[in-house]
Amino acid sequence: QQHLIDGLLMALLADGHILVEGPPGLAKTRSIKMLASCVESHFHRIQFTPDLLPADLTGTEIYRPQNGTFVFQPGPLFNEIILADEINRAAAKVQSALLEAMEERQVTIGRKSYHLPPLFMVMATQNPLEQEGTYPLPEAQLDRFMLHLELDYPSAEDELSILRLNHSESKEEESSEAPKITQLQIFAARQYSLQVIASTPIENYIVNLVMATRHPQAYDADLARWLAYGVSPRASIALLRCARVRAWLAGRNYVTPDDVQYCIYPVLRHRIMLTVEAEADGITANDLIAILLQKVVIA
Repeated sequence: QQHLIDGLLMALLADGHILVEGPPGLAKTRSIKMLASCVESHFHRIQFTPDLLPADLTGTEIYRPQNGTFVFQPGPLFNEIILADEINRAAAKVQSALLEAMEERQVTIGRKSYHLPPLFMVMATQNPLEQEGTYPLPEAQLDRFMLHLELDYPSAEDELSILRLNHSESKEEESSEAPKITQLQIFAARQYSLQVIASTPIENYIVNLVMATRHPQAYDADLARWLAYGVSPRASIALLRCARVRAWLAGRNYVTPDDVQYCIYPVLRHRIMLTVEAEADGITANDLIAILLQKVVIA
């Protein structure tokens, strides 16, 4: 699924977090593990469950009776690449432990804050099919994910490729470890992507798309009836950064409207809040984004 690979690369180079939603068995966990294996980093997978505690993520202070002091024991968040598997199975107090880590890149234990690694990326997965025993992610946390990718079942041709790949991997012996991309190379790539030119019409186009979610009545009556709340400034920042990264990956030093239109779906679909009328009419966030692209023109 090429859009998953594109999303992972965009999130890595745009310094953001990613939420992947899809049925089980579609290699969501494998994809982030493969990404971590290609990067000079420490990887940790956290299986979210209803009985998970915030300290299971952040770490805790351990009392040493030998000298009567407390020593901080870092948790799994102190790794560069984190896989939060089935994130919606944890309670709200665990979700709140991720808010500070994802936004401030630090965790606070007691009176002291501890900085996370400079290269810090969270990829969370959730299963849309099973809702029993799950906790919907709060809007404040959803807004901190730069991208939201949706996965569906592969086509018959892709399924055949999966079978052959799995068979060939089962027969191969353990090969030597390939050279990894260093963190310095990733930081340099981020700086190069930030130098990609976004002209004033492109910036205005992004702003108009965002403003259309906040004032939909100026564009379309149905849009105003289906949209409950608009997106935050984080959306416009993420949209421009992802468009720059996509242009840089394509070998261009300028952003085109196609870059914006490709990135707007994963950037906005989890930030748009639908009304009850939209759900009753069977309207999804993707449908609203398609209407936005039709109504908002490039100046």
